[in-house]
Amino acid sequence: MSDPSSVLRRYEDVCEEMEVKPTPFIMKVVEKEKDDQITRQRKKLDPKDNMELVLRGNNYLLTDTRLNDSDMLALYKTLVNSVYVTGLDLRYNNITDEGAVYIGDLLEKTCALRSLNLQSNDIKSAGAEVIAKALQVNETLTSLKLNGNKIENKGGMFLAGCLQVNTCLQELDVGDADLGTQSLIAFATVLHHNNTLRALCVNRPILFSQQEETTVHMALMLKVNCTLQELHLQKCDIRDFGADRLVEALQHNISLKYLDVSCNRITRDGAKSLAKLLKQNTPLEILDLGYNRIEDDGAVYLSESLAGLNSNLKTLVITSNNIEAAGLCAIARSMNTNTTLTSVFIWGNHLQELACVAFNGLVESGRLDMKDTDVKPYIVDGHVMLSQLNHGIRRHYYWTPFFGPDAE
Repeated sequence: MSDPSSVLRRYEDVCEEMEVKPTPFIMKVVEKEKDDQITRQRKKLDPKDNMELVLRGNNYLLTDTRLNDSDMLALYKTLVNSVYVTGLDLRYNNITDEGAVYIGDLLEKTCALRSLNLQSNDIKSAGAEVIAKALQVNETLTSLKLNGNKIENKGGMFLAGCLQVNTCLQELDVGDADLGTQSLIAFATVLHHNNTLRALCVNRPILFSQQEETTVHMALMLKVNCTLQELHLQKCDIRDFGADRLVEALQHNISLKYLDVSCNRITRDGAKSLAKLLKQNTPLEILDLGYNRIEDDGAVYLSESLAGLNSNLKTLVITSNNIEAAGLCAIARSMNTNTTLTSVFIWGNHLQELACVAFNGLVESGRLDMKDTDVKPYIVDGHVMLSQLNHGIRRHYYWTPFFGPDAE
């Protein structure tokens, strides 16, 4: 299969062999790709040499139903020998462990599939085991998203185990999947030796201890791992002790560019440690501290590091951190001397008038572009105020936004 027309014909043949009616949603999506290809030909544009099959169950413009396990069997038979379809987006459908069996078969036999998105389905630990076993022999898949599936601790252990064998996967998202302490430690342990994974998301695990064991293991991993560039640790109950451990490790890290520790319990002491890290001018380019509690003191510590000692950080997220005018003004002043920091996100703090004036000055001078912040100045009765800009705040190296307020 080398174009959407051949994919469509193959799907219709498979449905005829199975003696089932073709799913209208799948037909509409492939026909749309076919029409786009014809349009490109009319405009004398080069035809696409591959296709991502986007079958999102929440696409209400194309469907009012969601795909189920029987649809996975038909897709498996359609795509197993395809070299044209390189991406498969199945988020927000009703795929269970039974459907995961067919997906595992596809991963074992495909020769072209590079990305697979299974976000927010009904896959549990048994389905995760099947997918993990398939990844042990798969040599094409580079991106896998299983976030929102309740694979739990057992499923996480299977996926961590497959990373000991798999040498192709570069992006793995298992956030909001009810992972446990054991599976997080397993991921950290495996990444001591795995040298292919570039991005990992383990947001919102189910943790019962307050000793921050998972954070300590992640820190030990970061001290020796030299390939991971993006790490998301939202809602991992990280406190100042955990922030200190991360900083100690990252001082020796040469690869991490994006650290997401939002929605944790980091206070001004943790921010002080992170400020010391920024003074070391490590490769870190994006630091997300949103929804913690660093307050004015923490913001001042960060601003002192950014003012003259850091030339690598490009994006700082400090939304909803109980910061008042003193801390926000310090961050604004640091941008007058720091030429590298281009994106700052501050909504959810105490936007008093002094802070509003400071950020209005950054915007008016052109130092801060409106696309690189989440606030927009406006004036009422001679007073400067800030309103929220509701566009994306995260800049992913590998993924399009799929968590936080920008998730689809």
